Amino acid sequence: MAAEVEAQYNKNNPFLAKLTENTRLNKEGTIKDTRHFAVDLKGSELVYTCGDSLGVFPTNRKEDVDAILVALGSTGDEPVMVPKADTSISFKEAISTRLSIAAPTRKTLMLFSEKVTAEDEKSSLEILLADENKESTATYLANREFVDLLESFPSARFTPQEFVNCLRKLMPRLYSIASSPTTYPTEIHLTVAVVKYVTNQRQRFGVCSTYLSDRVELEDQSVPVFVAKSHFGLPADDSIPIIMVGPGTGIAPFRAFLQERIARKASGKNWLFFGDQHHATDYLYGDEFEAMKAEGHLERLDLAWSRDQAEKVYVQDKMLESGEALWEWINAGAFFFVCGDAKRMAKDVDAALHSISQEHGGLSEEEAISYFKNMKKEKRYLRDVY
Repeated sequence: MAAEVEAQYNKNNPFLAKLTENTRLNKEGTIKDTRHFAVDLKGSELVYTCGDSLGVFPTNRKEDVDAILVALGSTGDEPVMVPKADTSISFKEAISTRLSIAAPTRKTLMLFSEKVTAEDEKSSLEILLADENKESTATYLANREFVDLLESFPSARFTPQEFVNCLRKLMPRLYSIASSPTTYPTEIHLTVAVVKYVTNQRQRFGVCSTYLSDRVELEDQSVPVFVAKSHFGLPADDSIPIIMVGPGTGIAPFRAFLQERIARKASGKNWLFFGDQHHATDYLYGDEFEAMKAEGHLERLDLAWSRDQAEKVYVQDKMLESGEALWEWINAGAFFFVCGDAKRMAKDVDAALHSISQEHGGLSEEEAISYFKNMKKEKRYLRDVY
């Protein structure tokens, strides 16, 4: 019976969960806003394992939706059809809950070019769509949302249905689960950076992060969620040592890993690398990790604070400082995990690993490449990067 109920809720049929906790993890004195969320799964019989993610379907901000309605001269009551829908819904509902109103593309500009009637707007779009301007156009689009285009090219008139046809589906966001299923079988914890920034002189808001932080009422069973399974997980053998590198919100799965290893009384040693800007304000779950270290659950805890001194220090720098011990762990069979930023951090961590293997393992560059390629093949070197 449980398996049947479990199968009932998935990406195509999300469970309406309750948010029971919304706590800011950063201390006063930083511009960062990282939240700890607790999501109540009672009644769903959804199950998860360490390393899985929670998929969350957000809604768009009312202010952003209203700005589009104003720009189009729409009431929002007009009936429209959206992809894979059996019946029409209101235009306002479509752009509130079903469709993404951010991230226009080059194709969007082409659609606008077919609609504009003002000569100056036609000229501007011709320049943007010129082949030689692809790079600058990509920058232009990266700094704008659909409402910006409607305001920049007001002679482009769209019916609500035509505008809907320009938009892509509002996709769920996946967040690494920050809790252990053994410790919290009917609850999931998330560690989420609330995204707010300015582009094109307009305040922007991360769709899902601000949905959770600002628009969901606590205890309101209204948050559509599902569990997304992952390749990223603990070794089945609890005696195997693990090394975890998770700066910023990349800490999420490792909080789960440590809770799980403690609950299972795992004998394998744990080594955590965590980093952020300032120790005083940005040590996410710091009290928990310090307690784990004091109680012997964390063999090693290496912290990197990039803005606490003149020279920036990152997790890869801490790895290099402890290169000899790190190589001993890896060479003895430790699993190595990385979670967080794919563009820079994960690459820098990988480069540090190769450097350590050459300096302390005596490997050549080619041998290091082969060694870590084999580690990945054996699923001893796992990454959850975004």
